[in-house]
Amino acid sequence: MTSITSIKQDWLSNPKGDALAGIVVALALIPEAIGFSIIAGVDPSVGLFASFSIAVIISLVGGRPGMISASTAAIAVLVLPLIRDHGVEYLFAATILMGIIQAIAGFLKLDLLMQYVSRSVITGFVNALAILIFIAQLPQLTNVGWETYAMVAVGLAIIYLFPRLTKAVPSPLVAIVILTAVSIYAGIKVNTVGDMGKLPSSLPSFWIPQVPFTLDTLRIIFPFSLTMAAVGLLESMMTAQIVDDLTDTPSNKRREMKGQGIANFLTGFLGGMGGCAMIGQSVINIKSGGSTRLSTFVSGVFLLFLIVVLGPLVARIPMPALVAVMIMVSIGTFSWGSIKNLRSHPWQSSVVMLVTVLVVVSTHDLAQGVVAGVVLSGLFFASKVKRLFDVSSELSGDGKTRTYRVSGQVFFASSERFADAFDFKEVLDSVVIDVSAAHFWDISAVGSLDKAILKFRREGTHVDVLGLNQASATMVDRFAIHDKPGAEAALGAH
Repeated sequence: MTSITSIKQDWLSNPKGDALAGIVVALALIPEAIGFSIIAGVDPSVGLFASFSIAVIISLVGGRPGMISASTAAIAVLVLPLIRDHGVEYLFAATILMGIIQAIAGFLKLDLLMQYVSRSVITGFVNALAILIFIAQLPQLTNVGWETYAMVAVGLAIIYLFPRLTKAVPSPLVAIVILTAVSIYAGIKVNTVGDMGKLPSSLPSFWIPQVPFTLDTLRIIFPFSLTMAAVGLLESMMTAQIVDDLTDTPSNKRREMKGQGIANFLTGFLGGMGGCAMIGQSVINIKSGGSTRLSTFVSGVFLLFLIVVLGPLVARIPMPALVAVMIMVSIGTFSWGSIKNLRSHPWQSSVVMLVTVLVVVSTHDLAQGVVAGVVLSGLFFASKVKRLFDVSSELSGDGKTRTYRVSGQVFFASSERFADAFDFKEVLDSVVIDVSAAHFWDISAVGSLDKAILKFRREGTHVDVLGLNQASATMVDRFAIHDKPGAEAALGAH
C-alpha cells in the first residue's frame, strides 16, 4: 500500500502540470545541450543524447522529484582537454567511471558534507548561477538585428503577462510557440536552433567505449572522472537544496547521489557525456508547474522525440524565444532579497556571499566558488568561536591556591590563548583549573591543557582539573600525556 501511495505521489499527483512543464524544459534543453557539446568539442548528438538519458534515468532513481538533470557546461569544460588529447571514446569511458565514483560516494554517505555549506554560500551560488545564465545569453544578443531584441522583448512580455489570463498552460511554452509561428510565417531573419548545430536523426544505441582496457587508460581517465564526479555531485546537491526551498519539500540527497552515479554510468554506454542537476532548467520546471518525477521523465522523452521526430521543425525555433525563457530563469533564480540584506545581515555573511559570487563569475566554475565560500565561512566561524573563549582567576584567602575558571570553546584557534592565560611564575601551593563551563574539541586543545599542567608541575605547583564534561573527558583520557610516564620529558622535547 505504501509503495502504491508513493508511486502515485511521485508520478501521478500532477500529470497535466508535469507534462506541460516537461515539454517546456525539453525545448530549453536543446540549445544548451548543443552549446555544451560545442564547448566540449564533440558532435551535438553527444550532449543531446546525454540530456535525454540522464533526465529519464534520474527520474526513475533520483532522490529529488521535479529536479532536472542533463548535460551541463561545468562538466563540458572539464572534459575538453581529455577529448582534445585522447578522443571522444575516452570521454565515454570517463563518464562511466564518473558514475561509478558518484555511486560509491552515495554509499559512503558523503551527502553529509552538505551540512558544512552555509546559507550564505548557497545564496552566493544561486546569485552567481543567475548571472552566468544571463551571461550565457549574451552571444545571442550581440551583433544581431533589431528583430532579435524585439522578439526577446515580446517573449518576456508573454512570459510575465500571460499568467494573468490563465495558468493552465506554462507561459514559457506559449512564448516559444507564438514566436516560432511568427518567425516562420513572417520570415523573420533571426538565429534559430538549427544554427547551433545539426540535430541527430536516429535513436541512441548501446555502445562500449573503444578504448584499451588497461591501467594506462585508467590513469588517463581517472583524474577527469574524479573531478567530473565531484563537480557533478556538488552542483546536484546544491540544486537539490534550492529545489527543496522552492517547493518546501524534502529530498533524499543520498539517493540523489547514487542516482546521479547510475545515470552517468549508463549514459556513457549510450554515447553521451557526463552531466548533473541543472538549476536553470529545474527552476523552469518548477515555475512551469512541474513537481514530480513525471516532469523530469517527460522532459527527457520529449527531448528525444523533438530531436529525432520533429528535428526539422525544432531547428526553426528562433533563439530569441529561448533567450527570453532563460532571461526569465535568470531573473527568477537571483535572490534579490540578498541585496537588501547586505545592510542588515552580519558583514561576514555578506562577504561570504559576495566572494562566492565573484569567484564563480570570474572562473565560470561553480565548484571553485563554493569551495571558496565554505573555506571563508569556516574561517569566520572559527574566529567568532575563538572570541567566545575566556579565562578568569581567583586567589584563595590564604594566598596559596589560585582557581582558574575557563569558559567557552577550546580548540586549535583558541588553544594559544588558553596557554597564555596562566601565570606559571606565581608562587603557589596548588592551582585549580575549573573547566566546567568549557569544552575541549581537538588535540590542540588537549595539548594546551597538557602544557599548562606540566608547566605548573615544573614550578612545584600541584594542579587539579575540575568539571570536564563527558566528551572533553574522553578526549583528554585518550590524547593527554600529563598523566602518563615521561610527560615532563615530552614537554621538554617540545
